[in-house]
Amino acid sequence: MSVMSAGTEVRPSRWRASLGRLAAGTALLTAVAMLPWLSGNDPALTVLRARSADQNPTPEQLAAVREQLGLDEGPFAHLAHWLGGLPRGEAGTSWVSGEAVLPQVTGAFAVSFTLMLGALVVTIAVAALVSARTVYLGSRRRLHRGRGVIGVAVLAALPKFLLASLLATVCGVWLGWFPSSGWAGPASMVLPALALGVPSGAMIGGLLDQSLPAAFNEPWARTWHAYGYAPGRVARHALRRALAGVLPQLLPTVVALVGGAVAVEKIFNIPGLGRLALDAAIAQDLPPLQTATLALILLGVVAGLLIQALRRALLGPALRDGALPALHAPAASRGRFTRWAAVACALALLALVTTGLLRDPLHVDTAARLLPPSAAHPLGTDALGRDLLARLGHGALRTVGVALVVTAVCVLAGLLLGMAAQVGAGLTEVVSTMPAVLAGLLTTAVTGPSAWGAALAVCLVGWTPYAAQAAALLEQERASGHMLASLSFGAGPGYLLRYHLLPAVLPPVLRNALLRLPTTVLVLASLGFLGLGEQPPTAEWGRLLSENQPYVELAPWTVLGPACALVLLSVLAVSGTDAAAVRSPASVRKSRRSSGRGAQAQGGVSAGRTERRSAARRSPAA
Repeated sequence: MSVMSAGTEVRPSRWRASLGRLAAGTALLTAVAMLPWLSGNDPALTVLRARSADQNPTPEQLAAVREQLGLDEGPFAHLAHWLGGLPRGEAGTSWVSGEAVLPQVTGAFAVSFTLMLGALVVTIAVAALVSARTVYLGSRRRLHRGRGVIGVAVLAALPKFLLASLLATVCGVWLGWFPSSGWAGPASMVLPALALGVPSGAMIGGLLDQSLPAAFNEPWARTWHAYGYAPGRVARHALRRALAGVLPQLLPTVVALVGGAVAVEKIFNIPGLGRLALDAAIAQDLPPLQTATLALILLGVVAGLLIQALRRALLGPALRDGALPALHAPAASRGRFTRWAAVACALALLALVTTGLLRDPLHVDTAARLLPPSAAHPLGTDALGRDLLARLGHGALRTVGVALVVTAVCVLAGLLLGMAAQVGAGLTEVVSTMPAVLAGLLTTAVTGPSAWGAALAVCLVGWTPYAAQAAALLEQERASGHMLASLSFGAGPGYLLRYHLLPAVLPPVLRNALLRLPTTVLVLASLGFLGLGEQPPTAEWGRLLSENQPYVELAPWTVLGPACALVLLSVLAVSGTDAAAVRSPASVRKSRRSSGRGAQAQGGVSAGRTERRSAARRSPAA
């Protein structure tokens, strides 16, 4: 097998990826078109109530609405009629307001896209700050200790809607620096962009910070340092190598903000696409919902193609020729502070949960509403006078258990679809921009509101970050020199999967999943808050945040407890797993053996390419 053929065989054919995009987009639009009929509710009744809030319409009124909207023809006839108008620039009229849909969706998309660009700037800035220490030390060959993960875990665990409320209250209302509501100009974009970009930047920066040591450990970096190359030049090339594996995370992390920033748009009263899609879905107003979904699908496909092109430009001809060196992080010692922080987080969580389990989470005392922390109520009380420590303790098992199950399912699905690159490439681009709220509405229409229905909705869209990461890492691993060496010695698919592909993919994907664990909790909570998931009075951490978010300014302690619990959980998960990976002797020995095999294979590939170039230069003379 030649190097060129090995590099081209693993690349998914373009027509199959395009077919995957078309199939995924068609399936999503069809599911959206069937939403009113799947819900079991009369679409005419829902639309009439959204129009006039009439709770008891007459049968004649309902029949008139059905005839006006053509509901008796069924979802597929309506979908075909809507698709037929798109080539003419017509997306129909709203069932509720009667206004043309296309201007509404275009204006909302422009607002959300501008907000996404602002959040992207904040994301890049925060990611640069998170990875700045590793870049500085690694370019000078002084990266001997493990990276700090506590700050990354804290920032990544910040609830976006809670951060938005704090920024709106402090910077908007108290200090008056920026507008706290509305969309009137560039100044209106600052606070919501910060609320969206800071947690996303911590996520991207944490993944980049984990990849950089392996790039600085490559043979070329050691050689350049020995020859006295400037640290800035070494840093640029290491960033170029590490960014290729992190770039696919921008698609589900940042681009999804266009349709998934519903809570932040509501807090700042921003007329974005997420709010438009949610309001249309709740009112079962199909024309604007379908048009907004189509806009999200097109955005995901275009962004996916751009990110893929940028990633392949960063890797250069080495990806095409199968000459990428394998990335193996050096063994680094973990500082005592990180280990003690993990132990402290575990003890603090255990103390909170144990103490809370001894109290009654459902006892209502209206005379003790919104009490501050005291000896009787260590974390204070909520708006109904219920003890927050009790609710925090009783909600721990359900919160962590459901989030872990959802994360495990998403990781497994992401790995399977990431390995099936020919099918998963287009599917990932389409699904990554689908709001979890819309998925929740679709699943709730079938299963009804429940905790596991919300979990299923998150599973439907939550696998995309892991699929994008797995596909990128697998493509790089298959184009490495030691992979080609194993193929030349007759290694079968099972051997390659066990000794090459899974060891290269599993550790970074698992670290990504742990970073996203608090986000999973919050997404489940947002679905419950909208009546699509866990129902009250069940105690659950995300629901505690959602229920008490309106009282942040009056009683900040109502959200401080569950927010701190999420931060403790994130720090414990990330630091504990990272420390175990760093201190594992087996992983160190395996990394050294893989590095040796990679260097030998890379040397053989380089020698083969040199021999072919020499033969090509001699051939004209012959």
